[in-house]
Amino acid sequence: MKTSFAQIRCPQYVTACALALFAMPAAFAQVASPELQTAQQAVQRAIQADADQYAPDLIATARQGLEQAQQAALDRRQRKTAPQLALRVAADADLARVRSEEAVANAQLKQRKAEVAELERSLNTGEGRP
Repeated sequence: MKTSFAQIRCPQYVTACALALFAMPAAFAQVASPELQTAQQAVQRAIQADADQYAPDLIATARQGLEQAQQAALDRRQRKTAPQLALRVAADADLARVRSEEAVANAQLKQRKAEVAELERSLNTGEGRP
């Protein structure tokens, strides 16, 4: 025999309803705004570009801002500020990524210049000739 809602005791019914009500905000929180998703992606790109090494202050700021934006998205009173916070996070993360890429490019340039200088020195001194 199947159990109907009429047969469920009142405390169990209240508990089930309360759990359902508490679970709904969590389900809605899973759907992030486009700005928040963009911010998360920007932080991930910065991390992949080694921003932790080359722009640690900026990536730390972006991570803190992302946490604040996520918390604001969950808080009904602050929900309107979440997109603005997320846009700021995306900008900070993009700046961290660009500075990291710049640092890598400068390091590569320095290495190439050292290689050229070594080759020039080698040619001027006659090393490498039979």
